[in-house]
Amino acid sequence: MAGLEQKIDGIRDPDLRAELEAARGGFLFAQIVEHLLFRQRDRDAQAATENSQKTRREGMARDQRRRDAVREVIENEPAVPENLQHIHSVLALCGLPYRDPGPVREVLREYGRNSLSLSAGRLKNPITGEMEMQGLPYGPKARLVLLHLCTEAVRQRSPVIAVADSLSGFMREMGFAVTGGERGTIGAFKEQLNRLAACSMQIGLWDGKETASTLTVPPFRRLDLWRPQGSGEVVWQREVQFHQDFYESLIKHALPVDIRAARALSGSARKLDLLFWAGYRLRALQRPLRLTWDNLHKQFGADNASQRSFRQAFKADLAGVLEVFPRLPITLDERGMVLNPADPSALIVPPKAIGLARKKRNAA
Repeated sequence: MAGLEQKIDGIRDPDLRAELEAARGGFLFAQIVEHLLFRQRDRDAQAATENSQKTRREGMARDQRRRDAVREVIENEPAVPENLQHIHSVLALCGLPYRDPGPVREVLREYGRNSLSLSAGRLKNPITGEMEMQGLPYGPKARLVLLHLCTEAVRQRSPVIAVADSLSGFMREMGFAVTGGERGTIGAFKEQLNRLAACSMQIGLWDGKETASTLTVPPFRRLDLWRPQGSGEVVWQREVQFHQDFYESLIKHALPVDIRAARALSGSARKLDLLFWAGYRLRALQRPLRLTWDNLHKQFGADNASQRSFRQAFKADLAGVLEVFPRLPITLDERGMVLNPADPSALIVPPKAIGLARKKRNAA
C-alpha cells in the first residue's frame, strides 16, 4: 500500500484529484491511479518545457520572441484555410520600395533579366475636388495591404473589395492596434492603400537573347473615397476594384501565404519579401538556385547603397525568416545564396509527431 500511497501523493492537479476521489474504493482503483499519475507526469513534463521556453525567450528581443512563438504554433498546428492568405505571384517577385521614396515619382527595380517600373499617380480628393499626386507605396504596410486585398478578392471571387470595415479587421488580425488620429495606424494603412490604388506598374521580361516583352499591369481600376458627414477633413476608402485583367490573373496565380508567418514578420518589408519570394520559388524549383550577392543586392537591397551594408542587413533578415521556418532550405556563403528544392510545406510546416501524441494522451 505504501507504493500506492506514494503514487497517489504524486497526483496534484485539482481535476485529477477529483477523479481520484471519485474512483476511491471502486473496482480497478490501482489501475486508475496509474493512469492519473501518467497524466500528471505528462502535464509536469509539458509545464517544464513551457517554463524552459519562457526562460529562453526572456533573453530574446521582442520581435525574436514573437517569431519563436509563431514557429512553435506553426510546427504543432497545421495550416487550415482560415490561416492562408494570398498574394499575386508577380508581386512575390517584384518588391515595392522598402522606404518612403519621398518626392521620387518612379522607381526601377531589376530582377535578373526582368525589371519592374513603378510610377506614382493621382487620386481625386472628395473634399477639394482636386486630382492630388500620391507618393509611391513602400514598406511593410503596403505589402500587408496588398496581401489583404488579394486575399479578399480570392475569397470573395470578386474584383470589388469593401475596405471600410475589412481593413480594420485585417489590421487587428495582423497584431496592429487600430488607432485613429494623425499618427494612428489607420491613417498609415489608408495612406498605403491610396498610394497603391494610384500607382501603375510595368514589368519588363527578357529571354537573354533577342526577345523582350513589356507588360503594363495596373493593379487597381477604381478607388472610391468619401467624407462622412461631420467627419471634418477625414476621408475614408469605401471600395477598391482590381483591374479585371489583374484580377483574372490573380485568381489563376494566387500564391498562398501562412498569415501566422506574415504576422510574425509584419514589421519588416524585406522579411515579407523573402517569405513571398521563397514561397513562389519553391513551387516549381527542381534544382538548386544560386543567386550571387550582386543578384541579391539588386532584388532585395534597393535601400542599401553598399553591398557590404546590404550583406549585413540581408543576413539578419534571412535569419529572422529562418527562425519561423527552420526547414527552409536556404544557405548563405561568400558567393551569395542557394535555395535548394523542397516541398512548399517547408513554409507551412506539418505538426510534429510528438505534438500529436501528446494531444492523444491528453484526450484519453
